[in-house]
Amino acid sequence: MKGYAAHEKGTLEAVIQARNAAVSAERTGDPQAMGQAEGVLGAALGRLIALSEAYPDLKANANFQQLQAELSDIENKLAAARRFFNNAVGEYNTGREQFPAVVFANMFGFGPRVFFDVGEDQRATLDQAPQVKFN
Repeated sequence: MKGYAAHEKGTLEAVIQARNAAVSAERTGDPQAMGQAEGVLGAALGRLIALSEAYPDLKANANFQQLQAELSDIENKLAAARRFFNNAVGEYNTGREQFPAVVFANMFGFGPRVFFDVGEDQRATLDQAPQVKFN
């Protein structure tokens, strides 16, 4: 796969940089920063998938096929994690607004949490696994 990677080093480097940015944003805990970083990562992964269309021999490479399958699996897991996170935030926000929790929440500084939002551009693409074609 390294031989193929030499042809499109820039695309692979963009994926790596986007992944590192997503990991850094995750460490901050800011849902908006995480959403933006994952949007960039999704776009970079899309370019990587498009790369396979440009090189038919690359599509036939077993290592690249395994990479595509793993990327699809990761995208599915990320979508499930986003839904889980937003569900937990919704339950937390609803619970803290009910009496008597609202009294203690305000007293101890437990404010409302922000939902994880990737923006309108990426919402449709992130809810679906990327298209992976092996033929």
